[in-house]
Amino acid sequence: MKAESGFTLLEVMIALAIFAVLASSVLSASQFVVRQSGTLQERLFATWLADNQLSELRLKAPPAQGRQVLRQRFDQREWRLEQVVTPASAPRLLKVEIAVRLVDGGPVLHHASTWVRARDE
Repeated sequence: MKAESGFTLLEVMIALAIFAVLASSVLSASQFVVRQSGTLQERLFATWLADNQLSELRLKAPPAQGRQVLRQRFDQREWRLEQVVTPASAPRLLKVEIAVRLVDGGPVLHHASTWVRARDE
């Protein structure tokens, strides 16, 4: 009798099971990367919006003290900027804090603060 070489059914099933486990772990990792890149993009846009708002405040007349909620449309989404202006320890400065989040809720994606000159009295 001549012996034939090849894979048995059991060996093929084990190889398929190993491949299935590896494929599912790769799919899970890729889903995590896609989710993280979306979050990273939101944080980047929130940083840009906060920096733009702070730059505008530095260029304009000094802002009034208090809390203000602004809405801006950027990247086909609505963003909510919460701006708080308070007096700083130095009499000629105001402290401005801005928190940015998406309008539909969720956590603050970026928080920034700076000082701007106060109104001349």
